[in-house]
Amino acid sequence: MSTAKDIRQTKDDRATERMHFRTKPHVKQAIQRAAAISGVDETAFAMNAAYASALATIEAHERTLLQPIDHKAFFDALDNPRPPTDALREAFASHKSRVISR
Repeated sequence: MSTAKDIRQTKDDRATERMHFRTKPHVKQAIQRAAAISGVDETAFAMNAAYASALATIEAHERTLLQPIDHKAFFDALDNPRPPTDALREAFASHKSRVISR
């Protein structure tokens, strides 16, 4: 019974990129065993695991979870922003003079 889905089959684009890495024997043996249990080859297993981990890492980086007290403070600040300080005005002016936006 296969418990791992082969992500290589999920998109129409061709796999043209290579990744090379070395590992310790016990890590390779564990990957081989898990791949066999899952019913996929070692490459598919390793790629699926790396891809899932990559997506989880990206999602964790792009999403912020707030506790209820922080949630309230955050939205209160959005709904009732403080007026800009002189230091903030100076920072914006400095940015405008140094950065070319297109």
